[in-house]
Amino acid sequence: MKKYLIFTIMLVTLKGFSQEVNLFFNEADAFFKAYISNGKVAYAKINADKDPLNNVLKLAETISVSKSDAKNYQAFWINAYNLSVIKGIIDNYPTKSPLDHAGFFDKMTYNLGGKKITLNDIEHKLLRAQFNDARFHFVLVCGALGCPPLINKAYLPSTLDSQMDTQTKKALNGSFLRVNAKKKRVQVSQIMEWYKGDFTMKGKSEIDFINKYRTEKIPSNFKLSYFPYNWSVNKQ
Repeated sequence: MKKYLIFTIMLVTLKGFSQEVNLFFNEADAFFKAYISNGKVAYAKINADKDPLNNVLKLAETISVSKSDAKNYQAFWINAYNLSVIKGIIDNYPTKSPLDHAGFFDKMTYNLGGKKITLNDIEHKLLRAQFNDARFHFVLVCGALGCPPLINKAYLPSTLDSQMDTQTKKALNGSFLRVNAKKKRVQVSQIMEWYKGDFTMKGKSEIDFINKYRTEKIPSNFKLSYFPYNWSVNKQ
């Protein structure tokens, strides 16, 4: 009887968690569909009615995710990060850049997942430090044009790998990279300079990483350099 009771409690708890986190994913998905287009954010529209953003972030306050459930964990924190960046922009609206506001990434806090947390905490402590996956840099969107584009849907546990692959491929076959075949040079976003260690794990080079996702491969003898990051806000 005791074992049955414990099992029942576990089932109820898991069902409650599933309903809670799925509601968050559904609401996040609806929000991104309504306010994101071509990688840009409708900040003016969001600022005119902040309730949809505040409501989805309210759902995220008490959700508890475990890194042992990696897909739910990663999808939750990626969405929470992207929504919180938008919240940070709206709290300082109108603005030309997130960098115009001291502490945007490392001082401003958000109540998420039962924690009071900064954007840098999410990116560096909860995601990068826990999983060796450079694709995070293509799905965490910092509110600037230099970031990879924000997609108009939520990241979901069931589709997370394919979504992360898709965004990485789009970036490395698009504006994240500039090739000059005549001069045998390739320029990449400054992100790859700042986080070089993420792109050169296991003895691989940055070009090795790029070619994993590039349709037109970069020759290994090309000289690699970095172009400056554009910190202008990613507004529609």
